[in-house]
Amino acid sequence: MLKIYGADLSSPSNKIRMVANYLGLDYEYQRIKIREGENKQDWFKKLNPSGKIPVIDDNGFVLFESGAICKYLCEKQKSSLYPTDLKKKAVVEQWNDFIVIHVSGAVSKVLFNRIFYKYANTALDERSLQDGLTFLSRFLPIIDEQLGKNKYIAGEALTLADITLMSSLDPCEVSGIDLAAYKNILRWREPLKQQAFYTKCHKEYGESLKTATSAKS
Repeated sequence: MLKIYGADLSSPSNKIRMVANYLGLDYEYQRIKIREGENKQDWFKKLNPSGKIPVIDDNGFVLFESGAICKYLCEKQKSSLYPTDLKKKAVVEQWNDFIVIHVSGAVSKVLFNRIFYKYANTALDERSLQDGLTFLSRFLPIIDEQLGKNKYIAGEALTLADITLMSSLDPCEVSGIDLAAYKNILRWREPLKQQAFYTKCHKEYGESLKTATSAKS
């Protein structure tokens, strides 16, 4: 059986779970205790020498890096989430890369410096926080404009790029990132949050954050 090693507050981990849910895969989800250093233990570093999540073990085939994992799962299932047509695939790759580089990293900076730094025993990095907010103010309008042209980010069909964007934007509310100005993003996002691929992961990111932080208190 497919095994997914991840953490509930890790957007890349959640992206893989959403993809696996969408594909209807049976899998075992193993939560890795990051704060306790489980990811630095020898057994885990044999799976990923960097000690980072997520990782999958697909009946002995071990793979890390969420992008590679998602594409592997989609191609293995021959799913339309990751098209076989060269040009359609290139468009999905284009927007997937755009989201990872310009949106996901920026949200992570804001999330860390508004929420996670408190639990990491480190200081808030104001410059990193502002960099994240600046990136979002620059690049979210581009996403919003694209979603004004199409039903989904890469066209009229749901693709891996949409799930990447879903997982990337998941921490926005708890991070105080206001999406109210992005009407097309909201129109696109709300129905997807009701779909089983998302709800099988969690009701919302804030629910997972509350569960995780209350367990530490």
